[in-house]
Amino acid sequence: MARLKGTAVFDPLGDQVGRVHDVVVVMRLKGAPRAVGLVVEVSSKRRVFVPLTRVTSIDAGAVITTGLLNIRRFSQRATETLVVGELLDRQVTFRDGSGTGTVEDVAMEQQRNRDWYVTKLFVRRNAGRGLVGRRGEALVVDVDDVTGLAGNRAQQGATALLATLEDLKPADLADVLHDLPDNRRLEVAAELDDERLADVLEELGEEDRVAIVSGLDLDRAADVLDVMQPDDAADLVSELPVERASELLERMEPEEAEDVRRLLAYEEHTAGGLMTTEPLILAPEATVATALAHARRQDVTPALAAMIFVVRPPLETPTGRLLGVVHLQRALREPPHQLIGSLLDKDVDALRPTDDIGKVTRLLATYNLTALPVVDESRRLLGAVSVDDVLDHLLPDDWREADEEVTDRAMTRTAHG
Repeated sequence: MARLKGTAVFDPLGDQVGRVHDVVVVMRLKGAPRAVGLVVEVSSKRRVFVPLTRVTSIDAGAVITTGLLNIRRFSQRATETLVVGELLDRQVTFRDGSGTGTVEDVAMEQQRNRDWYVTKLFVRRNAGRGLVGRRGEALVVDVDDVTGLAGNRAQQGATALLATLEDLKPADLADVLHDLPDNRRLEVAAELDDERLADVLEELGEEDRVAIVSGLDLDRAADVLDVMQPDDAADLVSELPVERASELLERMEPEEAEDVRRLLAYEEHTAGGLMTTEPLILAPEATVATALAHARRQDVTPALAAMIFVVRPPLETPTGRLLGVVHLQRALREPPHQLIGSLLDKDVDALRPTDDIGKVTRLLATYNLTALPVVDESRRLLGAVSVDDVLDHLLPDDWREADEEVTDRAMTRTAHG
């Protein structure tokens, strides 16, 4: 079943309708668990339930259905278990008394009555007393040869599930985490490295990311906040209980914590509350080659990479006086040795930190920009507001979890309001 994840789903005419996201099984008091359907991701990341009775063929790389799909969003019932989301990494005990193992894959077979049942497990034996030399031994066993398959979630790790998710973009991984049970979500998040978890937290809704950060130990949570974009870290800290937020700020790196504290001083829907303190900043003596190297950094978002802010020293916010900006497209047309101070666009309007989101939006739209500088009364650069952060604040608070039609209606009302 682990190999089914990501498999294309086709209708009888050969048109692809989606991809398999997971397999739904129902545990039974007696007998093998019964597989009842697939969770299929269709257009716009909507996940729907497809009963296995509507699946006519399961082959390598393709699942064929009758073509009749219920477009209602999948909602897991209390009696249902997700194979990839909840069974992989489950700890089970061998009935013969030989120890415990970790489930790495699950097999289902179709019976004569066309029902599907879980029949085999691919289990890796855990180390234990009397098992010297057998550590890591992989076994294919009958489902009746083990106990604990329907055990509590404390018996479940995250390694195998993470292996199926490693190629997902942060926004898509955030969708997966949102759909997991609370305990499972925290287990998976805890296994991600700091940078990966930071990227995912930036894509999660408020309730989910607060729950994850609250569930991590203080040092780990502080490490993750350190590698987040300062504006996203400030948003997250502002959503936490005051005591937890204060403790995290004390554990963070001093420079990162100072950036977050500065951003927390501004109202949420102002340029100061929207800005990041880490745009691309260079001195006028820097070359085009240097500017392009900074724009290529993996930690810089596309919106911020499109503009280099040229200032007098110091180059850390708050900087010296803002001289102007260099657009990435202009820099690409110049020789590598050219000094960026000769390429300045001095006509880009700068924002004050107290300017409201309406002014920010109007300026971005009027001049077709992806970012705008934010300066103080002495024209020192405090940060920059990017178009992606503006969109996050214009969309409804729950846009990540809401149906696409709900979000579209809300944005239509905003546009006409």
